[in-house]
Order: sequence, then structure tokens, then C-alpha cells
Amino acid sequence: MGNLKDAIDAYNAQKKEKLPAEVLAIMDRCVEELEASGIEQRALRTGNTMPDFTLPNQHGQSRRLSEYLSHSPIVLNIYRGSWCPYCNLEMKALHDALPEFRARGVNLVGMAPEVPDRSLALVEKHGLAIDILSDTGNRISEQMGLVFELPEVLRPIYLNSGTDLPAFNGSGNFKLPMPATYIVDRNSTIVFDFVKADYRLRVEPEEILARLDELQLS
Repeated sequence: MGNLKDAIDAYNAQKKEKLPAEVLAIMDRCVEELEASGIEQRALRTGNTMPDFTLPNQHGQSRRLSEYLSHSPIVLNIYRGSWCPYCNLEMKALHDALPEFRARGVNLVGMAPEVPDRSLALVEKHGLAIDILSDTGNRISEQMGLVFELPEVLRPIYLNSGTDLPAFNGSGNFKLPMPATYIVDRNSTIVFDFVKADYRLRVEPEEILARLDELQLS
């Protein structure tokens, strides 16, 4: 498995060369404002119960959280969308670690606010052998306390880069979840969380695996 932070650092270096300084400054300021809002403290964290829910996967098939948990604990990774370079790097890194998760008796499930067709595109791009659930309208992520509205100053920047969130998400709005990674045991209890308002920060698969070894869930 490669190092996810190294891949993100390399992308950040490319981004710094590609984007105007004023755009990067706007992005940094918006991250700081989201961090200052206290949203991280309002999100579900370790010790909380994950609410049960049913969502379609990338093939439009209904999947229920309690059904996953009836078979094994899960690593639930909530990401912004297939348009997000950080999410692509993260999902690929997690998928590369999939054999290690399964060797520990744990399943990996993704979730994003995109419509199923866009989730399917991500699956096909990286050859992901997992379910990606479509939380259209951020209904479930709202219950988890993860959702915020993209600041107006960022919307034209996203649109100019080809990221049409209302269209991609089929929601008509600019709401997004904070990226979040949870280990959920078979009793629906969150036993590990990584929730950051700064979308550029992601947990290393090795850290998740180390925590699974400590927890010995299966």
C-alpha cells in the first residue's frame, strides 16, 4: 500500500502551481471558517450510535446498514464526490487496503451525495470492488452532523472547473458532507472516527488497520 499523505502532498503541489494565488487564498479562508464553525464537534464521533439507513448503491440496488452489520463490522467512508481529487486518492488508497480489511473480517462501504450514475463512474475508474451508497440530498449525512453549505464565494470557482454540484448531486443545492471515516461495530456503535472540516486531510489506511488490530472486532 502506498502512503496516502504523500499522494495528497503531491497533488497539493500541483494545485499550487495550477491555481491562482487568490483562488487558493479563498479556499484556505473557507476551510478556516468551516473549522471555526464548530461543525466537527457536532458530528457523530466515537461512542455514538450510527443510525440505521437504507440507500441505493452505484447500481441502484437498495442497501441497508443493518444488513451489512449483520455480516461484519464495517469501515464507512463518507466523501464529497467523484469530482474531488482528494476523494479519488482516498478511495483508491482504501480500496488498495481492501484485502487487509477483509482479512480482519471487516467490510468497506463508501457513501457520497452523488446520484448513483456518478458513483458508478468512480467505481469503474478505480476498479472498486465495494458498494458506494448514494445519499442524495445528504439526508443521512445530515443525521450524522456532517453537512454544510458550500460558501457562495466558492461556487463560481467550482462551476468554472466543471463541478456542478446541484447537477451532480441531483439536489438543486450546494450542500456537501465533511469527509468522514468511521469504524462501526456489529452493534452499530462507532468505535473509531476521523472527521475533519479540512477536506484536504484524510486518514491513512494503515491507521485504520492498526485500530482494527487493537479493537479485534471480528
